[in-house]
Amino acid sequence: MNIRFNSRSFAARSVTARYFVALCLAVFCSPTLASTAEPVTPQVVSRVVTLSPQGTELAFAAGLGDFIVGVSEHSDFPYAAQSIERIANHRSINLERVIALNPDIILAWEGGNPEQQLLKLREFGFTVINTYPSSIDDIANVLETLSQYAPSPEQGQNAARDFRRQLDILNQKYSDAEPVRFFYQLSSQPLMTMSPENWPGPVFSVCKGENIFADTLASYPQVSLEQVLVRQPEVIFTPENGSDSLWQQWQGQIPAVDNQHIYALNSDWLNRATPRSLMAIVQVCNYLDSVREKQF
Repeated sequence: MNIRFNSRSFAARSVTARYFVALCLAVFCSPTLASTAEPVTPQVVSRVVTLSPQGTELAFAAGLGDFIVGVSEHSDFPYAAQSIERIANHRSINLERVIALNPDIILAWEGGNPEQQLLKLREFGFTVINTYPSSIDDIANVLETLSQYAPSPEQGQNAARDFRRQLDILNQKYSDAEPVRFFYQLSSQPLMTMSPENWPGPVFSVCKGENIFADTLASYPQVSLEQVLVRQPEVIFTPENGSDSLWQQWQGQIPAVDNQHIYALNSDWLNRATPRSLMAIVQVCNYLDSVREKQF
C-alpha cells in the first residue's frame, strides 16, 4: 500500500492566507504527488476529512467515525456518515472548505481524486493518506494504518484481523474451484469492463472467475458487443441498476444469455474496497457456484 505522510505546520495563520499560499505553491511546484517530507509517527487525531465513500467506510471501520468533519458525495455507509458535511465529489475537492475545516488527516483516493488538488493539499502541509488498497489483502493493511490515528486502535485492528480471517476462509474454499468465464459490464454507454488486476477484478479472482478480457492492456477498456460475443462468456455480471435488455439480442449466440446467467451485483459492496468487499465476494461466488452446479 502506498501511504504518504507530510508534516503540518501549526503556526498561527489565517485561513485566507493559508489558502493563498497553497494556490501559489501549486502553480510553481512539480505535478508529482510524491512527498519529500520524512514520514511522521501517527498520532491520535480529532479532525478527519475523507475524499471518497470508500475512505469514509474505512475510517468508520478503523474507529475514526466520531472525528470525521467532512466527506465526499455518496458517503452513505454507515448511516451516521449521511449527516456529515459534503466537501468533495469524484470531479473536485472544495479546497477552501477543507482548509477551513483544518483536518489533522485527509483520507484520499489517489487515482480517483483530482491529482492537482491533492498536490495543493500536500504542499500546504496537510497529512494526506491514500486509502485505495492495491489488493483485497491490502484492505486489512489500510484498516491497521488508520487505526493508529484512533483513540481506540483496537477497533481497527480487530476489524483487520476479522477481515483477514474471513478472506482466508474464502480463499481456501475456492482454491481448487473450476474457472468460469465471465464478463463484467462496468457500464453500458459506452460498454466498459475492467482488467483482472484493477478493482473490482480481484473480487472475481477469489471465486475463480475467469475474466474474458484478461489479456487487455487497459485498466478499464471500452469494448464492443461483438468482442463479448467472440469471447463467449458463461456468465455476465451487471451493476444492480443495470438491465439485461442489452444482451437479449444475442440469444442463441452467447452462453450466458442462453442459460440465463446474467446477474446484477450490489454496486456498493463491489466497487468500494472496504470490509464489505467480503459480501461482494460471497455474492459473486454464490452466482458462479450455481453455474458450476449446472455444468459439472
